[in-house]
Amino acid sequence: MRTIEWKDGVVVIVDQTKLPNQVVWVKLKNCDDMASAIKEMKLRGAPLIGVAAAYGLALTAFHSQAEKREDLMKELETSAEALRKTRPTAVNLFWAIDRVMKKARETSGTEEDLAEAVVAEAQMMADEDVAVNRKMGKHGATLIEDGDVVLTHCNAGSLATVDYGTALGVVRAAVEEGKSVKVIACETRPRLQGARLTCYELMRDNIPVTLISDTMVGYVMSKGLVDKVVVGADRIVRDAVLNKIGTYNVAVLACEHGIPFYVAAPTSTMDQSRTAEDAVIEERNPAEVTNIGSERIAPEGVKVLNPAFDKTPLGYVDAVITEEGILTPEVQLKPKEGQPKRKH
Repeated sequence: MRTIEWKDGVVVIVDQTKLPNQVVWVKLKNCDDMASAIKEMKLRGAPLIGVAAAYGLALTAFHSQAEKREDLMKELETSAEALRKTRPTAVNLFWAIDRVMKKARETSGTEEDLAEAVVAEAQMMADEDVAVNRKMGKHGATLIEDGDVVLTHCNAGSLATVDYGTALGVVRAAVEEGKSVKVIACETRPRLQGARLTCYELMRDNIPVTLISDTMVGYVMSKGLVDKVVVGADRIVRDAVLNKIGTYNVAVLACEHGIPFYVAAPTSTMDQSRTAEDAVIEERNPAEVTNIGSERIAPEGVKVLNPAFDKTPLGYVDAVITEEGILTPEVQLKPKEGQPKRKH
């Protein structure tokens, strides 16, 4: 099931803030709608928001009343800037905007030709995302053995992509090969993407899943209940993986217990121009921590720290699974001197 689709000048998405209790489809009619949907996390996940940004530009192009090519280009630049401001950490967002804008600048002809090219590029990127995830899944499945229990953090499944998923795509591919695989899903405070989204889609696909709180990771690993860890990524820089807050904790605990820690992400998530020190971590609304839904759980006036992502040094990563193959930090993504060495 695709989480985002283009339908005659309207983009239709699953509102992920309503899951798992309701499956609500939302129609986005212009770029402002798309920017709001990204900001409000009605759609989320690095690969998905990349394609969503491309579709946001497609909406601008499709509905433009510009009578000159240069006027349409100005509208696209304005939309691109608005989309860039939605979420700062996931590099796929910026990659997708740059790709569509490059296509727009290189397209000759009338404003109609330009609009058609932008829409076509966004459509192509959506189809590519599905193909990339399936290739990634096949590569990653070689690391999963029959009978494995895989722990994952946050949601890196079909809901974080156009379809199929990155980390959960690896699990799906292994299951499709006939392997018996079970998943342990961390709840992923404060927005509970693991509890709400990962458990929802695994149960929908009849893949066995057990939900744990984030504080239980060390316990289940110490009991020998985890064979592998597979997570997604929002940005992979030269010396670290940026992913949902709590990923670093999981990686450290996996290292301590000798459990392989894998990251599944498309090459569009690679940002080898930056290091962890350069990367911007999104700070989100304190209410996500002080409240659960509409109910406040913390005293009024308490100070809150709410980073949406953390940085896992590559020394903790056994391999990065991409659509092009499996990369090992010791070879392609060398950690900086002083980073931890694996215990196994």
